[in-house]
Amino acid sequence: DSNDDIEDVSLFDADDDVSRRSKKSKIRHPVASFFHLFFRVSAIVVYLLCELLTSSFIACMVTIILLLSCDFWAVKNVTGRLMVGLRWWNQVDDDGRSHWIFEARKVSAQGSKTSSEAESRIFWLGLITCPMIWVIFAFSALFSFKVKWLAVVVMGVVLQGANLYGYIRCKVGSRKNLTSMATNYLGKQFLRQVRFPGFWKPS
Repeated sequence: DSNDDIEDVSLFDADDDVSRRSKKSKIRHPVASFFHLFFRVSAIVVYLLCELLTSSFIACMVTIILLLSCDFWAVKNVTGRLMVGLRWWNQVDDDGRSHWIFEARKVSAQGSKTSSEAESRIFWLGLITCPMIWVIFAFSALFSFKVKWLAVVVMGVVLQGANLYGYIRCKVGSRKNLTSMATNYLGKQFLRQVRFPGFWKPS
């Protein structure tokens, strides 16, 4: 499938010597970590408080969309590469075919990781939690008949969901691998139930 090509290639060269000396628990990219959360959290806060701050729906909508757009660009192009060594993008080859590229930084020869555990937690926590919040906002706007806000929350779901999907693909591999992982997990659960049948007994 030409649309789902995956390449395991090295990312931008980094100062490997500095990264080896850094502790795993230390945040080595504080600015990237800050902006990884700043734009997405700010968009959520503005959405929650905009009706209290101003009566202009257009001003709120433009502000939220700008924050979401800045977040999408920053997470896709900067924070993912710096904080967890992952990157994804789309490129068109000479034949005009579109290819989605999902990269993961290769482990160094000494086997040491270039990303710290603290940054990894911050990255994945922000990446997973915020799209879930926008999904809740979408259902809330739908069931409360706030049609004018529906376009805004859908934009939040799409932009942040796209980054979440892209980085999950970078982390675990192709769609085929995602399917095989789910199949293996369900298979293990089934075998566990066969080996150790129910822990309860009928009365």
